[in-house]
Amino acid sequence: MTDPVPTEPADVVALRRDLHRHPEVGFTEFRTASRAAGRLADLGWQVAAGAEVLDADARLGVPDGAELAAAYQRAADSGADPRYLPALRGGLTGVVARLRGARPGPVIAFRADMDALPLHESEADGHAPSRLGFRSGWTGRMHACGHDGHVAVALALAERLTDRDFPGEVRLILQPAEEGGRGGAAMVSAGVVDDVDVFVAPHLGMGLPTGTICTDVAGLLANSKLRAVFRGAAAHASMAPEHGRHALLGAASATLAVHTMPSFSGHQTRVNVGALHGGTVSNIVPDRAELRLETRADDGDVNAELERRVRRMLAGAADTYGLDVDVELIGAVTTAGNDPAVTAALGAAAGRIGVTVGVPGAGIGSDDATAFMRRVQDRGGVAGYFGIGASSPAPHHSGTFDLDEAALPLAVDLLDSLVRNQTVAM
Repeated sequence: MTDPVPTEPADVVALRRDLHRHPEVGFTEFRTASRAAGRLADLGWQVAAGAEVLDADARLGVPDGAELAAAYQRAADSGADPRYLPALRGGLTGVVARLRGARPGPVIAFRADMDALPLHESEADGHAPSRLGFRSGWTGRMHACGHDGHVAVALALAERLTDRDFPGEVRLILQPAEEGGRGGAAMVSAGVVDDVDVFVAPHLGMGLPTGTICTDVAGLLANSKLRAVFRGAAAHASMAPEHGRHALLGAASATLAVHTMPSFSGHQTRVNVGALHGGTVSNIVPDRAELRLETRADDGDVNAELERRVRRMLAGAADTYGLDVDVELIGAVTTAGNDPAVTAALGAAAGRIGVTVGVPGAGIGSDDATAFMRRVQDRGGVAGYFGIGASSPAPHHSGTFDLDEAALPLAVDLLDSLVRNQTVAM
């Protein structure tokens, strides 16, 4: 039995819990995107989805056809909206909705990322989604970064704004594949923010307690994510090891080399090998191994240099062990900074609803909201990225991550106040 698409007035907590039960990783957000599109259309918003708002050729790290087909069918069987599901086929899981207010004013856009993570969610009784019956129903996938809350807040805001008592136009951008920096640039390439005056990307959690916001999450890092596939030759590990070319050993050597990368003076930098897979059984010299790794830096040029050095290390390890290596860029994020006008407007909105302006408590990360920010700023608009406190018992990207749901209505109030009291100076 499938869940019906809800038509009752928005309960932001219920929306979030429904999304949490049905987590979908990047470019497979078929259920999430179609149901969001349907709800927005039913509220009277002008909705576009799929190829209209997402440049297929600009995507990175798209799942293979079998994974996309399985996810599409799973969504169809789990309550996806049939009016919009076909437009999303093949991983074109972007949605943009527009609503014009009753008075003249600027175009203000909000980004809500939709994707989950490939992570097993805790089944412990102490984990609220498990105890309350809304933990992930899809094994190996979990909303562990707050994106379920982002979509729920966007949909509740959409309903709040249907009175059209605000200036200008509000645009909601529901983005796929934020994790790994794979979806934002593809929507930018489709032109979805080319006429936007003010762009805002809220993020729940960020180490902030409920009832606070950080109006300027500074220091977002540029990020490159790479997949490296080493190919050698299989052989009997005892009878003829000299005939083999050990792909796993080459990949392991590359892993160690990457983690000896020196830092750059005056810059925040990161490197990490997050996955290493290779081989089949103990008595065969492995002929294939795969690495997933990343570089990060607070400057785009420094990150490009890190990536260049990493590629040289991968090539060097392959040469040492007589291997071939193919390196693919599967995610990329740029840097961006808040415009002071947006930071000030967020602070004013927080004051109007009684939310405290605090400081970030989380470490430095990356977000491909920066692609939208850069495009808007390059075309004369202003942009900002900020954190909304939502106390959690565990850090982001953890199997026990959760959101304090009391933060969700506060987030709706904050964005609603920002829209209705549009005073951002450009």
